[in-house]
Amino acid sequence: MVDLKKFMESLDRYIRPQSFPLAARLCQSESELPEKVKIPHRDLKMKAALCQGVGMARRYGWTVAVGNEDQNCVYGSLTMGFLPAKKEYLDGGFMESIASTVTGPLIPYQTQRDPAARTAQTLKRLEYGKYSHLLLSPLHDAAFEPHFVIVYGNSAQMTRLAQGALWERGGGLPAMLLMGVACSLMVANTMLTDECQFILPCHGDRILGTTQDHEMSFTIPISKVEPVMRGLAGSHKTGVYRYPVPSQIRFEAEFPETYPKLRAFLEKQDSE
Repeated sequence: MVDLKKFMESLDRYIRPQSFPLAARLCQSESELPEKVKIPHRDLKMKAALCQGVGMARRYGWTVAVGNEDQNCVYGSLTMGFLPAKKEYLDGGFMESIASTVTGPLIPYQTQRDPAARTAQTLKRLEYGKYSHLLLSPLHDAAFEPHFVIVYGNSAQMTRLAQGALWERGGGLPAMLLMGVACSLMVANTMLTDECQFILPCHGDRILGTTQDHEMSFTIPISKVEPVMRGLAGSHKTGVYRYPVPSQIRFEAEFPETYPKLRAFLEKQDSE
């Protein structure tokens, strides 16, 4: 079993995130949820997208579970396998058929069949009906074994996590950029690939989850936590791979010519 306290200490030392790193678990029934958990429709009398659940957990420090009854974002429901990905959705026919009936923006933006189909087929989804909830809790307070960890931070902090993930194995990490639905990468792709994911937040995460312009996210499957911890510690010892990023300050500065003239004047011995 991974020592989550030790991992939290590692993140605090080497990453210094400004919001709580999160433990995330996919639950197959409500009976798996801890006693102290906030379920949006039950406890907050509201529906919430997955990204809102993530935002509540990492900013408020709550333990949150988002299930089918809580979801009001159809793409979050598809990601979680709460809804079936029907043929007409996957082949782009549905989006094309409703294009003329919708007055607002179409999400994910494509109204023509082929682009809509490519987007639908690219978005990662968990098996339909397999899971009941996404359970989220600050890593330091998690009372369950997570499937993966979510960390938000700036680009330098995410670079440090990537360095930690690659320190022992080398190579690179795959990255996928989408027009939206970043939760499909954060949740589904992390689970399906068992690989770390570097994620650019989508507009939903920014609008609903309160993710700021400087923030990105990184997911770490539980199987990769130990090597990431070792990688963060090992790369830190180089003196270069660190956060905050070291500055090169061992150089001789150049100043405007008034500076040496003033120095010469001040250093000149008074002849009187």
